[in-house]
Amino acid sequence: MQQLTDLKAILHSKRANIYYLDKCRVMQKDGRVLYLTEEQDNKQYWNIPIANTTCILLGGGTSITQAAMRMLAQAGVLVGFSGSGGTPLLMATQIEWLTPQSEYRPTEYVQAWMSFWFNESKRLHFAKTLQNKRIDFLKNIWSKDKDLKIEGFALNTQLLDDFKEKITNADSVNKLLTDEMQLTKALYKHAATTTKTIKFTRQHDSTDLANDFLNHGNYLAYGLAATTLWVLGIPHGFALMHGKTRRGALVFDIADLIKDAVILPWAFIAAKEKMSEQEFRQLCLQNFTKHKVLDFMFNTVKEICEQAGKGEKC
Repeated sequence: MQQLTDLKAILHSKRANIYYLDKCRVMQKDGRVLYLTEEQDNKQYWNIPIANTTCILLGGGTSITQAAMRMLAQAGVLVGFSGSGGTPLLMATQIEWLTPQSEYRPTEYVQAWMSFWFNESKRLHFAKTLQNKRIDFLKNIWSKDKDLKIEGFALNTQLLDDFKEKITNADSVNKLLTDEMQLTKALYKHAATTTKTIKFTRQHDSTDLANDFLNHGNYLAYGLAATTLWVLGIPHGFALMHGKTRRGALVFDIADLIKDAVILPWAFIAAKEKMSEQEFRQLCLQNFTKHKVLDFMFNTVKEICEQAGKGEKC
């Protein structure tokens, strides 16, 4: 049987797997976590490599045993209960996820985060840091990713530079949110034009494949963001941009670092190609690994904490 020390051998920032499971039973068997599928009279067991897994979404028709949850907790895997296709997220402690209850996560990051969070001007400063990191990441991915270039995604440098200027000039979080919303709309329009998606309108109650894939991909990004914050020991409620009345708002802030760069273009491409949900999910996971998005999330949050710990002037 795997020992607890073995399960933590792979750092969360280096783990490769996110699972969405439905119509199956998750259980522990012979020291491993498995899921059981039943097709007519045929039962099949599939192994989940928990030491290399960041989070698991349990969809409709899924059950899980206590023994399996115990092993997932030991390995530091986050678990969320969701509807069909991974959305919406229905049930969890900490609003977003069922988190393993370890009392020995690091404290230095939450202490650094709280050292600035109650100061409004410092919150705005680090919210701008997040947005600048987001733009830099998007520029890097869209300018270098050969697959995106093949699909016709060209980098609109002027649009991004204009937004960077607005970030600098924003005098409040609300102004930053308004500018960010305009940027996202412009990126949706650019993606729709590039993929020849007719009359696209962003609807969270999805009405078409592009919206379906955007919702699905965003929830995968939320899983990575929740993993980052849990591992670093920062509660989800101490957001920089999204509503401070929402306990999970910091998850949205951190997920925004990679959504435009990775989820947005591939959601439109997958819709154009009429991919299945499973094919799109696999595409997202491949790009998460290819572009080291979890590393990027961890490094960004750590850098903010380091700057706050040094008392950076805002």
